[in-house]
Amino acid sequence: MKNKTSKIEPTELKPIVEAALFVSESIMTVGKLKTTVLSDFSVSKDEILTVIEALTKDYEGRGINLIKVASGWRFQSNESLGPLLGRMWQEPPPRYSKALLETLALIAYKQPITRGEIEDIRGVAVSSSIIKTLIERAWIQVAGYKEIAGKPALYATTNEFLDYFSLTSLSELPSSGLFDQTGNDK
Repeated sequence: MKNKTSKIEPTELKPIVEAALFVSESIMTVGKLKTTVLSDFSVSKDEILTVIEALTKDYEGRGINLIKVASGWRFQSNESLGPLLGRMWQEPPPRYSKALLETLALIAYKQPITRGEIEDIRGVAVSSSIIKTLIERAWIQVAGYKEIAGKPALYATTNEFLDYFSLTSLSELPSSGLFDQTGNDK
């Protein structure tokens, strides 16, 4: 092993970063790379990002892609292969109710938003179990409290929400034209 003052050649750096991204059980960040597999080397953030960019290009159009999500980078199967790969798992993916998905969409597009505001837009009460499920999935969190009587919780999405849906930011959400049509868009 080289000492921390040693520079690493790009030809050495690329396979190390690739392997670390591949074996990581969680989303990988530049900081995590620097403090783990690259801790013995003097390597800059820009050098690591250049390698990640090259790897992303290397994997374009393949069965596996290196993608950037809100929390960092991860390998995942090409989206177009989802229906075929889904056959490998006996257990079907969880199915969420229309009410839960509507609530999540409202939080994503209108955040921060209170439960009462969600109910006003949807026209029906929001079940406590829906909010509980979204919090347990770590897709939403309490982002504060509204300065009105009762100080209701304000809900917002999390990085886990962005990561699950393979987004780097909320700006990548599809257009919220639906809310414009309902007349409830602020």
